[in-house]
Amino acid sequence: MRGWRDSLTFLLLVCLGPILALADHSFENTAIVRTIELGGSLVHVTTTYAVKALEDGSSIYTVALGDDEHKKTSWLEVKVKGQAAILPLERVGYNPESNVHLYAVELPKALKANGSTNLVVETVQTHATYPYPAEASQKEPQSLKYETDLLVLSPYTTAVQRTKVRSPSPQIHSYTTPEGMDAFTLEDPVTKSGATLTYGPYKNIPASVAADFVAEKQKRITVHYTFDAPVIEITKLERAAEISHWGANLNIQDNVHLHNAGPGLKGHFSRLEYQSAAYFGHPAPHALPGLTLHLPPGIHDVYYYDLIGNVSTSRLRTVPSVPKGSQSNQYSILELRPRYPVFGGWNYSFTLGWDSPLRDSAGYDKTTGKYIVGVPVMTPIPGAVVDEAEVKIILPEGARDFDFYPPFPASVNELSSHITYLDTIGRPTITLHYNQLTDKHAGVIYVTYKVPLSAHLKKPVAVATALMGLFILAFTWKRVDVRIGSRK
Repeated sequence: MRGWRDSLTFLLLVCLGPILALADHSFENTAIVRTIELGGSLVHVTTTYAVKALEDGSSIYTVALGDDEHKKTSWLEVKVKGQAAILPLERVGYNPESNVHLYAVELPKALKANGSTNLVVETVQTHATYPYPAEASQKEPQSLKYETDLLVLSPYTTAVQRTKVRSPSPQIHSYTTPEGMDAFTLEDPVTKSGATLTYGPYKNIPASVAADFVAEKQKRITVHYTFDAPVIEITKLERAAEISHWGANLNIQDNVHLHNAGPGLKGHFSRLEYQSAAYFGHPAPHALPGLTLHLPPGIHDVYYYDLIGNVSTSRLRTVPSVPKGSQSNQYSILELRPRYPVFGGWNYSFTLGWDSPLRDSAGYDKTTGKYIVGVPVMTPIPGAVVDEAEVKIILPEGARDFDFYPPFPASVNELSSHITYLDTIGRPTITLHYNQLTDKHAGVIYVTYKVPLSAHLKKPVAVATALMGLFILAFTWKRVDVRIGSRK
């Protein structure tokens, strides 16, 4: 993901500097295959590097990203092909002349000379496509454009590389045919088969992170394709998770600001035309009629409303709580339908919330005396990017010695106090801010804290004190003579 430890220390640069300087002598790429899965708000890119070591003890491999690709990349991880473990990854450099960003990958074990391995780099790009044309009527299809660099950059020489661009539909209106690639191939620079475009093979590519190579050899390619689904963006997500020990409850509430980033609606909206198209099985591809969300099992008291009020056009199918430690993939399914279809350029804001048993998300560590509660970062909306997210975790009143462990670093962390009914000093609140979240970021934030016995008793003592005060006030009022005249 983008943003891990961008404020890398000078010491790290000094330590890795000699390695990066000799990177072109440590490895060579026997093959690079990049696969681009086109979509709407999200584009998934998988690049496989077949790597051969040229020296004994080669253990740090360097991955390069162009500046445009780096700006769009929200998630980045590296694995050895066929293995599930994610390899350690650090951003270690930037070349302002060639606009190339470098990342150092630590291999599971050092390779001997002529040793080889396959590395798989997975990235998720956000806001990488745009509608073209920019407007469409209700009956017209939706088309998007995607632009990227032709060659995969690397500080090592590459024997052969290919780029496969897969469209969700075989209806590809146009694509770029690169010119001036005779130095790397004598075949057709691009071929089309169904919904897949293949650029390459391009052979004998030298180290390509230098400014001269990028300026002279790098090309831009564009693909114009049909996309038959809404382009969904969540401009802002505000999640509040309130932990209650007295109610043994975890309440989660999401304030969602949704935007359809597809082509703007040309002309006025016709409800009759929309209903007719849906009836005959040809709904407008750039209209969002509803959402299907996977909510946790065991939830209850679900509510959904917008700026006008409660929205009854929804359907919920719940499943019972899942025992801890089980591998069940059961979810409660919420079919959420807005008051109106959301066309390109339109916005829709709503609030969604639910309660769930605290035991489903909490545990207790007897050795430390701390409670452990897991709070999901977000509820993923399929194919959507979250531009800005705020996750607020409200702990029980009196909680202390608390700490939190997010699945990935937040851009900003804040500590504050939240006061609600029957509170005396307020509840500790942890707020985390994120940007450019995708389906890959659907992790869990774990919070640990202690709640002493005095804190547990604070609320009933406060309630008892308030009732006793009212009783004494009423008792005193009945016995005080407030009449002006004297009693006869």
